[in-house]
Amino acid sequence: MAVVFVPSAPLLVPELAGPAASDTEPVRRAVLDAVAGVGELGVDRWVALGTADEATPGSVGEPVRGTFARFGVDIPVITDTEATTETAVDGATRRMSLSVLIAGWVAQRMSLGPLRVCSVGSTTPPADCVALGTELSARLDDATERVGVLVVGDGSTALTDKAPGGGRRESAVELNDAVVVALASADTTALAALDPQECDAEGVGGRVAWQVAAGLVADRPVRAELDFADAPFGVGYVVARWTVENGKRR
Repeated sequence: MAVVFVPSAPLLVPELAGPAASDTEPVRRAVLDAVAGVGELGVDRWVALGTADEATPGSVGEPVRGTFARFGVDIPVITDTEATTETAVDGATRRMSLSVLIAGWVAQRMSLGPLRVCSVGSTTPPADCVALGTELSARLDDATERVGVLVVGDGSTALTDKAPGGGRRESAVELNDAVVVALASADTTALAALDPQECDAEGVGGRVAWQVAAGLVADRPVRAELDFADAPFGVGYVVARWTVENGKRR
């Protein structure tokens, strides 16, 4: 199993960023290169793991069709081209969460094929997130296919003076730095221990997705690589890769 962590940033999409937004190119390139690098390992299918827009606990059903229209450009996203017409029509009446939109866009851009989506409500407690990851891990372990997991989530929103979270706060910088270190070193214990209230206060959007990923990987040996960590718009964007040794526990 291989895990790729990417930001939940609409400006990854060139049509949304615009031709003058040169600040988006480094993170976009890092995302696409990281996914391509994992794909070279021979991934048979992909799972998208993200935080749902809904402030609810537990798993959240997502439509298979969505659009970036609410961000300014009507760019369609389809996460499952094999879905039935009935499912697609039903999904069209609901709004796809941003994290799933990003995962779907990456999948389409990189020709990854249909995604299995695991979307988790933003108020899910840490222990429940880890449990969901453990359940997902058991299902993936039973499969014979090689799986790639695309984990979508942002860090703190208060990392620069003009950040959307109200400007730079040292507490936000400290928390974001801790997240970067945890993702760069595959420290699942640190990720599982992230405090929901602290994350909410600092605008950390990826907490739930990262804690599910922590449960997914658990205590398996992991080779971790950090590809990108910066805050071009005052928001913490991290791109990292974990290569997990299936079936082996520390």
